[in-house]
Amino acid sequence: MGGFAFIIILFGNLLLLLLKPCSTLPLCTDSTFPVKANTTLTFCSSYNGTASCCDSAEDLNLQTQFQSMNISNPGCAAIVKSILCAKCDPFSAELFTVKSTARTVPVLCNSTVSANSTQTNQASDNFCAKVWNQCSNVSIMNSPFATGQPSTSKSTELTNFWQSQSGFCNTFGGASLDDSVCYDGAQVTLNNTGTNLSFPSGMCLEQISNGSYMNMVPHPDGSSRAFFANPQGQIWLANIPEQGSGGTIQLESSVPFLDLSNYVYYDTELGLTGIAPHPNFLQNGRFFAAFNCDKASWPGCVGRCSCNSAINCDPSNLPALSGGQPCQYQSVIAEYSANGTTSNISSATSANPTEVRRIFTMGLPFTNHHAGQILFGPADGYLYFMMGDGGGTGDPYNFAQNKKTLLGKIMRFDVDTIPSAAEINQLGLWGNYSIPSDNPYYEDSSLLPEIWALGFRNPWRCSFDSLKPSYFMCGDVGQEVYEEVDLITRGGNYGWRVYEGPYLYTPPTSPGGNTSANSIRGIFPVMGYNHSSVNKQENAASVTGGYFYRSTTDPCMYGSYVYADLYGAAFWAGIENPEDSGIFNQSLMQFTCAADSPIKCTFVNGSSYPTLGYVLSLAEDNNKDIYLITSSGVYRIVAPSRCSYTCSKETVTPSSPSPTSTPSSRTSRLSLRENAILLCASLVLILLGFF
Repeated sequence: MGGFAFIIILFGNLLLLLLKPCSTLPLCTDSTFPVKANTTLTFCSSYNGTASCCDSAEDLNLQTQFQSMNISNPGCAAIVKSILCAKCDPFSAELFTVKSTARTVPVLCNSTVSANSTQTNQASDNFCAKVWNQCSNVSIMNSPFATGQPSTSKSTELTNFWQSQSGFCNTFGGASLDDSVCYDGAQVTLNNTGTNLSFPSGMCLEQISNGSYMNMVPHPDGSSRAFFANPQGQIWLANIPEQGSGGTIQLESSVPFLDLSNYVYYDTELGLTGIAPHPNFLQNGRFFAAFNCDKASWPGCVGRCSCNSAINCDPSNLPALSGGQPCQYQSVIAEYSANGTTSNISSATSANPTEVRRIFTMGLPFTNHHAGQILFGPADGYLYFMMGDGGGTGDPYNFAQNKKTLLGKIMRFDVDTIPSAAEINQLGLWGNYSIPSDNPYYEDSSLLPEIWALGFRNPWRCSFDSLKPSYFMCGDVGQEVYEEVDLITRGGNYGWRVYEGPYLYTPPTSPGGNTSANSIRGIFPVMGYNHSSVNKQENAASVTGGYFYRSTTDPCMYGSYVYADLYGAAFWAGIENPEDSGIFNQSLMQFTCAADSPIKCTFVNGSSYPTLGYVLSLAEDNNKDIYLITSSGVYRIVAPSRCSYTCSKETVTPSSPSPTSTPSSRTSRLSLRENAILLCASLVLILLGFF
């Protein structure tokens, strides 16, 4: 993007930002996602039966705090209790944090009082005025309203601190505007009641390659090129044809961009699992790959075993369980470079297969459930690494819930700050990376600081929403009954193996011990499916996580989260409703292949469903079009009319050989909220030097 054009867009978005705040999902004050409590809240009982930020321990703390206030006036007592319990609100992070400053009292809705007014308004929607009128002359010991007062102060009434309602509400009040988050005496409800859901009538595909790949990642230069990788260890740089051109993917199969096949061990669930160019690839040429290796055949396949005494796992028992040597197979992240191949890295067609550095190596206890995707966070520039529970039926060693192991976790690394060998040994790191200071366990030496989120069985394909980067979605493979899609948050616990999706799970064996449901705040999936709900039970295998559709090619699919089952028999569109609620509705989609597909699709037993084989991944290009990376080839979502699907938002040009589509007002002109979010992300990227 040109610098001048970017500045114009930036300032245009800045004007819109002045109208709307940057808002995201419901979030708790500790940056975790609100969940439905496993136990009943006795004090803040109004938050029972719904997702909240309190468990029984926090509920008891709030009750103890309330009792210490010794409020004799019943009306004031009731209102102060509700204010304390706002800590349980799903939006408590926004209620209790203003400009990164933590507050003792939530932002009280204040719709009529301004800084230049001393008028008292009794309107019920002016909650700040209600608090003042009810409690201004009531004694409150250990008052949460004693902001900035000396700790030795004996004053207990609001009038001892503020002379008027205006002064009080200037301190604790916040404007009651559309989409603002303030407390009005009840659980926060945004002025967004949702809309009637309209799911796409169908998903139209075209096949543009017969090649079988595992990964596709767009080139960072914004062009139509992308990197494709197969599980055997080869990575190509390919040209993708324009929509409607009738072309196919062009790559030189005999000349890969990077060939790691001499180092990668490939088997059913082992191989090259992830690729990621650095966010500053055009300047530094850094390229990362995640793969599995066999220490029996490659001397460079050396790392600590994830089964060790620190987690009460005896590696000598592993060969009998998994075959071969203890931790014979390793999970690796390595860094390579395209520097030196050309003076202009954007035009580089190859990278040096010699490692620049080993970022991470860890021995695997079994031969399955090690995920392995890597991707850089669009807003923070850190490297995220997805890791399964290590394998074995039912996670027998309970690795996913153990915070002293990296199995069953999503990790987050800083690969731009490389520590010394002494620091690596001192911190017990698994390679050449640093720990971001805002990782949830950064300061807890008894836990592994690499962990960003935990409680996963095998997170298979994750993505950040290109419009709203705070939405980090992962598909997590189920055991026997349920496949799930999770909305990932910092420090979140996604339940496995206490839960399989929304269901309690009991493992057949548990030499590693068990974790009780009451001891965790498990986060349930936002979408998913039972195996038996997909046509027939044998037609569901495991989830393949997807992407939010942000292309204008199919305007009726815009904003939907698209994901699949591995067997290629089912695709879902998930729609968040209301917006920013974290609540998703989903629908199975019809899908077929366009008659004018560049490569003629084959169909299942003469039906309208194309024979996709296994859906190994979904991918997104620089135009935000979505691709299916399958065992039978590469497919792309195209205009719905090419498959005779109806979309009222699509404009079909009869004279054109291929239909074109124009976005609705929802897609052609970003909403104020979306512009604000885009600007927030843009500002962060600027600060990180990504532009």
